[in-house]
Amino acid sequence: MSVDGWNTILVLGGIRSGKSEYAESLIGDAPSVRYVATSVDAGPDDPDWAARIERHRTRRPATWTTEEIGADPNRLAEVIATAKMDETLLVDDLGGWVAALLDPARQPADDLATIDALATAIRGCAAQLVLVSPEVGLSLVPTTPVGRAFADALGATNQAVAAACDTVVLVMAGQPSRLKPETTATVTAPASVTLPMQAAPTRIRPTQPSPDVLTPTGATATPTGELLPTPAPADTDVVIEPGMDLPLPDEDARAQALDRLAALDVPGAGLGDLERVVAFAAATQGSATPTPWQSVRVLLLHGDHEGGSAAGSIPGESARQAAQARAGIGPLARQAAEVGATLQVVDAPSAAPIEQGPALSAEAVEAALRYGWQLADEAVDAGVRLIVLAACGAGSESAATAVLAATVGAEPVAVLGRVVVPGRQVDDAAWMIRCGAVRDALHRIRNSGRSAQEILAELGGGDIAIATGVLLGATARRTPVLLDGPVGLAAGLVSRDLAGQARHWCLLPDHGRRPGVRLAAEVLGLEPLLDLRLDLGEGAAALAALPLLRSAIALAGALATHPLLGGTDPEPDGSPDTETDTGPGNGGGKPGPGDGGTGEESGEEFAEPEPAGPGPATSDPATPASTSPTNDHATASASPATDSTTASASPTTDSVAAPRGA
Repeated sequence: MSVDGWNTILVLGGIRSGKSEYAESLIGDAPSVRYVATSVDAGPDDPDWAARIERHRTRRPATWTTEEIGADPNRLAEVIATAKMDETLLVDDLGGWVAALLDPARQPADDLATIDALATAIRGCAAQLVLVSPEVGLSLVPTTPVGRAFADALGATNQAVAAACDTVVLVMAGQPSRLKPETTATVTAPASVTLPMQAAPTRIRPTQPSPDVLTPTGATATPTGELLPTPAPADTDVVIEPGMDLPLPDEDARAQALDRLAALDVPGAGLGDLERVVAFAAATQGSATPTPWQSVRVLLLHGDHEGGSAAGSIPGESARQAAQARAGIGPLARQAAEVGATLQVVDAPSAAPIEQGPALSAEAVEAALRYGWQLADEAVDAGVRLIVLAACGAGSESAATAVLAATVGAEPVAVLGRVVVPGRQVDDAAWMIRCGAVRDALHRIRNSGRSAQEILAELGGGDIAIATGVLLGATARRTPVLLDGPVGLAAGLVSRDLAGQARHWCLLPDHGRRPGVRLAAEVLGLEPLLDLRLDLGEGAAALAALPLLRSAIALAGALATHPLLGGTDPEPDGSPDTETDTGPGNGGGKPGPGDGGTGEESGEEFAEPEPAGPGPATSDPATPASTSPTNDHATASASPATDSTTASASPTTDSVAAPRGA
């Protein structure tokens, strides 16, 4: 689940739901944070409460400052109202604030007025504000007057604060769900804040030679369809940093495409789930009638991860797979040939064991990001209109799992896929080693920052860093990307912290039944289209689905609007059907090619075929088929060649067929 574009956010959750950890992860990359603590210190009679407070204190980074307001709850509204635009505030939590508000020492007091003042302060807050609050409305009504007063006051507080915040998230069992707004938000900021890179997207200056672009047998590097224009990059170099202002797809074109799909001349519900593909193509191409992607490039990222992340992997196996792709053999190269895609095998720097130290240096991460952007630039310059991300590194799924766990708080054992060795055997011992490596890495960085570059350096490695750069570069050049597998989804999670627009240019054809891919897709708001159950390597499912996606886009563009909705029925030769058209085969009274010289189009009287079984009874069994009672008034009047003389020639013609036995 993504929370792009928030300025004030309320994080709700039950006891031990993970709400505080999630709230802290939202601002992990902030340079400094004011932590507003609302609870009062525990006395000597409550060591458990004192231990809880101490755990919260030790979890905070050293760059954060703490402000205690438990003794005076009125100060919270003042702290929020006076916060400056460049500050970040974390209030944890409103349950303690309500408890202090109801303290008998403060009574009698106007609690509702205090809650209203807090909501007013939140609405006018200039800083980035995160508020944490317990949700007690799902439990039983307390049995004591004090408990009921607390539940009522906290419920009123949560409602008022939720109405004042621009985003509300509910955390249950460590899993966040967005409550407000219901639709996906875009990256926003206060009007007086200038986000970096507001100018046109800029090009990455090449820092290293790019690998050769391969054309597998049967593929063509030349696009066969019309190429839509892409924005030309500026001459200045780009700075990759959080808050990048990259373009978004055209939502007006998406809406127009959906309206057009609803009016197509198709039976039933039409394209079903494939309408999402057409809408995605429309938004990324800026046209209500998009064209199928003809020029496609597959970027196969080959980068190994050392240590426990690669437990169970055969030494040299990933290098063999990359060599196969370069030689035009193997599943991915053969699939690329089938769909007419070019293939580029990209070697990424190997990642060190994440359980022992950083996977890459900060300098190597920066170089990998820029290299990925460079690859996207070069692809678009060559006329590519769709990029498919693929990967084949040893231990890459473990690294992607570590990124997922660090960014959204997932449990590694719940999202790390099984280890399958040749012969389709499952290696549970290797899986446990991988889980241990990921957990050790997460424990190692528990007090470290959570910025995009730090996550890539500590956990991600070279392949995920290059993939992240590809997503950013493709977004800057308005080029869609097909994601397929853990590396691509991990790159999507990291890229949203650099440019929240990047995920809107991504499409996920299949989840591969991988739990980590499913969770990452949910976080990014990407709903998989298919369930092919392919396990041919990352990128294979996307290429297998590509012909279906192209077919849906082509069909949607070729179909006409339903006649009842203002459309016309096209003739086989493409000309509209009109009453004055007298060309061959058009129903103008003269037989034409394909008419067969009979029927209504030939101008002859319509002849009802003799029924094979029992039919409506007639008053005269010898009546010929041409004057059958089934040739009723509606049929006679519908034939353009039927006039009053023909109608009168049928003695049994009336408006209702005679029932059997009449």
